[in-house]
Amino acid sequence: MSEDYGLFGPGSVTWKVMGEPVQMVGGFRALILQALHPPSMWGTAQNSELMDPRAAWARLGRTIEFVRVRTYGTLDEVERVGRRVRNVHSRLTGFHPVTGEIFRIDEPENLLWVHMGEVDSYLDIALRSGVPLTPEEADAFVDEQRRSGAVVGLDPAGIPASVGEMRAYYEEMRPKIYACKEARQGLRRLYNPSVPRRMLPLKLAAPSIATLVVATLPRWARRMYGLPATPLEDLWATTTLKALYRGTQIVPEQWRYSPDARRARRLTREATPDLAAAS
Repeated sequence: MSEDYGLFGPGSVTWKVMGEPVQMVGGFRALILQALHPPSMWGTAQNSELMDPRAAWARLGRTIEFVRVRTYGTLDEVERVGRRVRNVHSRLTGFHPVTGEIFRIDEPENLLWVHMGEVDSYLDIALRSGVPLTPEEADAFVDEQRRSGAVVGLDPAGIPASVGEMRAYYEEMRPKIYACKEARQGLRRLYNPSVPRRMLPLKLAAPSIATLVVATLPRWARRMYGLPATPLEDLWATTTLKALYRGTQIVPEQWRYSPDARRARRLTREATPDLAAAS
């Protein structure tokens, strides 16, 4: 019986991209980008502890675990976490403060926006950090991530399947998005998070991390937040990401990667010995 690798597996671009430590920046970038879609942000703020500093870390932990299982878990594990997320979303609604309408959290537009925020962020950080990806691999990553979209209830046929389609999607969405009050509050909290006592060093590092995360956003997104949006921020962010990525490469693999990422790398080497010998 063949091993159950889940949605992806050895040789997938997803395994190549997602295990790098620098993707911590990608995760936070996704959150700040996703917040620019007001219905998504309102729905999240009205139905979670997002605005409660005491519970925010627990919610972040659940999100990280979901991404981990979706990336590395078996098909059964992925289905379990996906079913749980879909069930929760199916019961939730949001209130549109401008129109007064009630909307479903699991409306396809909301789910797709959140999904694409992840895909764009993880790929952007990988490319700018220097993770070796060809244009074909970049397209393959976007295509592979349609499987991730299906986990939360999206129809893969309606999800962008290439970098070009993803860019076209963002061009189409830009007239519909802006930084609502809740999004701006979330951005401020990124710079000054409320953290448990045991994580106090993270609070001290938060302003520097937040500055880098924000600088990686597209210029149009930074402008929506009322932040500087010039090529200088782009250059600084890319240079810093490259330095971070190169710095992690000198750390031994057993300490550099999570257990799941180490397993994925081992399986990939075993499945593609020619590639491993060339690297």
